Amino acid sequence: MTSQRTRNRLIQRLREEGIESEQVLDVMASTPRHLFLDEALSVRAYEDTSLPIGYGQTISQPYIVARMTELLLSRAKSLHRVLEVGTGSGYQTAILARLVDQLYSVERIGPLLDKARRRLRELELYNVEVKLSSGGFGWPEKGPFDAILAAAAPASIPAELKQQLAPNGVLVIPVGSDSQYLHLVTRREDSDQFDVERLEAVRFVPLLGGVVR
Repeated sequence: MTSQRTRNRLIQRLREEGIESEQVLDVMASTPRHLFLDEALSVRAYEDTSLPIGYGQTISQPYIVARMTELLLSRAKSLHRVLEVGTGSGYQTAILARLVDQLYSVERIGPLLDKARRRLRELELYNVEVKLSSGGFGWPEKGPFDAILAAAAPASIPAELKQQLAPNGVLVIPVGSDSQYLHLVTRREDSDQFDVERLEAVRFVPLLGGVVR
């Protein structure tokens, strides 16, 4: 169930669902998603579905990972410094790390972050810096960022994340409580003005505050 043929079937499904970026598809085809799951769930790693990773969190559905990553690649002017909010299992982190120059990732649940850090090291992804932190506040000391990707849904777009965008920077984030939609926020050049696009309906865990050690 972790063979390359199994992975290729997933990639074909992503194509059929509308993912067009060959760069994103190539990275996903060569990234071992089963390594980011507990052994009991690894046989389901290449299904196009979200799966539990403990602490009430999930590893995102591959389509959503591909869709959000494709949005960043197509809409950001640069991908030199990128922030991920919600490291989780580290799977989305591993995908992004192979497509950007420097990635910063914050996670509020310590045991998940420890596992993710080990997995990223095993995959020799050394352009990632991670931090235990309440995600809604981002990582302002490392900004501004060319792009920010959030893997948890706040009720509204956090002002702190918008302010950490560089000029022309983009934020891809799910927003909402009962119903959620993916949003793309772009900071206008030389301005504190932001353009916001509402995209498709999604389902993510809520973006919570506080740190779990």
